[in-house]
Parts: sequence; C-alpha cells; structure tokens
Amino acid sequence: MFNEYDNYFMKLAISQALESFEEGEVPVGAVVVKDNEVISFGRNIKERFGNALLHAEIIALNRAIKVLDDWRLNECKLYVTCEPCIMCAGAIVHCRINEVIFGVLEPKFGGVISNIRVFDTPFLNHKVKYKYGLYEKEIAKLMKNFFRKSR
Repeated sequence: MFNEYDNYFMKLAISQALESFEEGEVPVGAVVVKDNEVISFGRNIKERFGNALLHAEIIALNRAIKVLDDWRLNECKLYVTCEPCIMCAGAIVHCRINEVIFGVLEPKFGGVISNIRVFDTPFLNHKVKYKYGLYEKEIAKLMKNFFRKSR
C-alpha cells in the first residue's frame, strides 16, 4: 500500500509535527511533493500567530503555490500527519492536489473520512485520491503526548 517514497516523505512530515510540538502547537506537519521531490512543507503555527487558518496543510499549499508559481498543484502529493480538517480538505481540492497520504484519523474535525467526506463529494470537478495509516501508531502517540502535556 505504501512505498519507500511514502515512508520517506511521511517521516519529513513527522519532523515538521515535532517542531510544532516543541513550540506548543498541535503537532501536525505536512509536505508537498512533486515528481518525488519536496516542493514545500508546513506545520501548525496558529497559536504563535493567533490565526486559526494557519494549519500545516495551508502553510504547505501556500508555499508550493509560490515555488511552482501556479495555484494548480495537479501533479503533487500532500503528506500530512493527521487527517485534514474540512477547511484544509476544501483547500486541497481547490489547489487540485492529486493525492493525500495521512497518518491518523481526526475524529473531531476530520474532513476526509471521520466526518464529512470532502474528497468523495460526487459533484466536485476535481477528485483527490487518498490513503491513510502510514506511521499511525507513532503519530497517534505524538498526539496523545501533546494533549496529555497541554492539560
């Protein structure tokens, strides 16, 4: 199901999540890849800037758009440690990401599988492929440690 590239790029997303963890942010990291090369990365920084829109995926998508000088990220994959929320799933569709690979489900805000299934909406003009579960135990442990520490 997952290949060596998937493992490598998810490890990079996890490293971004660890940086968020160290800064007191919810530990979510993201990496945008095109032709098996990293285009951009992002991590949660919403607490630092007091802005609820600054999710890892949004940061990574914005950076990829700048790097490629195109809002259409058709040939790109997004690796993210946690299931994208509804806002991020919508942004992923709008940016035309080809595929999303994520580590853990997000039962409260998940917009891919857990709650609303944005990528499976039949009337959208762009379809995003997705799969999940890569490094699930490691990422779940990181998330649990964060919330245990913050309470």
